[in-house]
Amino acid sequence: MKYGKTKEVLNQLVADLSQLAMVVHQTHWYMRGTNFLKLHPLMDEWMDDLNDQLDEISERLITLDGSPYSTLTEMAEQTGISDEKGSFAKTTPERLAILAKDYRYLAGVYQHGIEVSDVEKDFSTQDIFIGFKTATEKRLWMIQAELNSAPEID
Repeated sequence: MKYGKTKEVLNQLVADLSQLAMVVHQTHWYMRGTNFLKLHPLMDEWMDDLNDQLDEISERLITLDGSPYSTLTEMAEQTGISDEKGSFAKTTPERLAILAKDYRYLAGVYQHGIEVSDVEKDFSTQDIFIGFKTATEKRLWMIQAELNSAPEID
């Protein structure tokens, strides 16, 4: 199967981007406290960004004759990003720490995709992975800066 491993990573990203968008949405809904007025609308931008990535990743998978996950069941079964029931009990810094963990995981999936697509010589997909990994690392840096921490990028 041509680009088999690359297609597997693309589909993993379909599940992970879908799940991360929900985690960001939950942060948006359950946020309270300091920086609410700044961070609440920022979560809308982050959801839009994740949905744009999801669309491009899914369309690339289809271009390679793959079939993106398209049900909530598939997403839940395949994602590497955990979830939990929404609650107002978490502070904004706690929520941002969860997002930092999830964005760090996402950067790792993109890195894996870079390596796999290099082996399979799918440089067009690799270019997509590199661009999104770079953007994800920037987002991670910004989250960590809000938490008064170093980016901790691998």
